[in-house]
Amino acid sequence: MQKFGGSSLADASGILRAAQRIARTRENGYQVVAVVSAMGDTTDELCDLAAEVSSRPRPSDLDALLSTGELVSSALLAIALADLGQAPITFTGSMAGLITDNVHGRAQITDVRPDRIRTCLARGEVPIVAGFQGRTKKGKKVTTLGRGGSDLTAVALAAALGAGICEIYTDVDGVYTADPRVVPRARKIGVLSSEVMLEFAASGCKVLHLRCVEYARRFGIPIHVRSSFVPAPGTLILPGLDRHPFRKPVREQPVVTGVGGVNSAAKVIVVGVPDAPDSMARLFQVLSRSGVNVQTIVQSAANSGSRRSDVALIVPAPEASPALAVLGAAQGTIGFQGLQYRGEVGRVSVTGVGMRSSPDVVCTFLWTLSEAGIDVDLVEISETYVAAITRAERLADAERAVRLAFGMAPVAEDAAGAAPRPARDRSLAGDVRWGYDLRGFAASPASRGS
Repeated sequence: MQKFGGSSLADASGILRAAQRIARTRENGYQVVAVVSAMGDTTDELCDLAAEVSSRPRPSDLDALLSTGELVSSALLAIALADLGQAPITFTGSMAGLITDNVHGRAQITDVRPDRIRTCLARGEVPIVAGFQGRTKKGKKVTTLGRGGSDLTAVALAAALGAGICEIYTDVDGVYTADPRVVPRARKIGVLSSEVMLEFAASGCKVLHLRCVEYARRFGIPIHVRSSFVPAPGTLILPGLDRHPFRKPVREQPVVTGVGGVNSAAKVIVVGVPDAPDSMARLFQVLSRSGVNVQTIVQSAANSGSRRSDVALIVPAPEASPALAVLGAAQGTIGFQGLQYRGEVGRVSVTGVGMRSSPDVVCTFLWTLSEAGIDVDLVEISETYVAAITRAERLADAERAVRLAFGMAPVAEDAAGAAPRPARDRSLAGDVRWGYDLRGFAASPASRGS
């Protein structure tokens, strides 16, 4: 699977460069499915044009308009490939088998039916798929997937076709430790896990969109981010070893893989921290030097109009006393008003994929705790987990309620050796074999897919 972004296809030379890369890959003995974005800023230009015509275009009409950008790219790439002796066949998202829900502008994938793509590959042809788009199951209306939709198209098709790897070609040569345009000394990362990439994407890294990384991790698809302009290897993003892959990718939805509870934590509140740039730095410098491991931080205004704030810290229970001691000794230096120790607390969490991007998971989690009468003190939300801090004596009740809400086996059954079983998508549980060579960042001949 090879996906070419808008910057890679911005002009005729970019189209020719992409065609040559596809042809070379096929000459090396691999099948290729190409997914394309609209050229350059075409999508933005179409949005601006629609705004000039109407201040409130219907979402369905806007999707129909925006989906045309990728059709231009796929047609031009087909022309270039034909001149290179290849046999390209163009597909819209609908023809490629991407079925979505009815939400225009940010549709979610509900099914992938790539039968036409498989037939095309079996004939030795090169499928070129217009990214960013799909169609509804009922009515077969055109939908668009939203920002990063072409990346998502590529990963979804790679999963459905059993591809060995999904190569994302863009205007950068990989994922860096920081934006190299801002930090000149930033270095390229050779290999990283999908879990880390999820956090990168959520924190503003624009190389890959969050939904694309979630889908790839969920279905065990390695991604190789590469430059369209240089042949060097880029960044290989590998699915985490703790994930539970599925045999048949069906829906773009959150996957809950576990529920856990920890009661070995304590809560310390630093009261009345001065609202000064160096106050928080001094506070955590003291804790760091003493070796205290702060797990959660929540800062809130002490009271209306005050130039001070209260800082709640969750630390391992054995480290609460050292934390209180070192903070007490530094009170005069930092200038806070006092310390409060709230004793041991419990932390119940749900882990999986798509935790932050799916409001349903957070809503179910919090609503379940509320119905069980569990008081929630603090809430943490990450790409891979949602957690809540509550009273230690209610932790067992909280964990039991959350497990039932997400269809997991009771704790007693887990202890007896039964693995947690998600209530949804049980029929999809299975195994996925990966076919890539880490040394060359390429799909292995044993699994020559797209």
